[in-house]
Amino acid sequence: MSQNPTSEIGVTSCQTSMGWVGIAWSTRGLVAVTLPQETEAEALGQIPAKSGSPAEPPGLDVMGLTDKLRRYFAGEVVTFDEPLEPTIGTDFQRRVWTITRATPRGQTRTYGTIAREAGSPGASRAVGQCMARNPWSVIVPCHRVLGHDGRLTGFGGGMGMKRRMLLMEGAIDDDKT
Repeated sequence: MSQNPTSEIGVTSCQTSMGWVGIAWSTRGLVAVTLPQETEAEALGQIPAKSGSPAEPPGLDVMGLTDKLRRYFAGEVVTFDEPLEPTIGTDFQRRVWTITRATPRGQTRTYGTIAREAGSPGASRAVGQCMARNPWSVIVPCHRVLGHDGRLTGFGGGMGMKRRMLLMEGAIDDDKT
């Protein structure tokens, strides 16, 4: 999977109520959006190598995205419709990320359901690997993907963050583990 799709990647960060988020973009779309980190340096450290200041692609307003991220982590309902860098990932990963991105706030899907929708029944583990490699956390809401029995499973930001995000979105009850 390419994490440096062009020679120029712009980078910024924003502080949210849950921590610092790093954002990277190319002239074709978002390259990465991190989960909140304790420090700005940690958030930026998760972003691909950067160079230059590319123009924002059509449909991407980086300052508008930072505002949306602040509002999202404050509990507001926002829609993330920013363009993603189209060269990142395999065909299967892009299908899985597109399906995951369509999961509405307040709802969840299972790895198996996404595998079936991606045309690969039985590829639940492969879907899990796609989630682990998702460079656009929150934009492609991998926190909304649960185990076959509805349990919270693996998440790059930790289970506490996954649970907190799902509670904030109203996707799970407080007693769900």
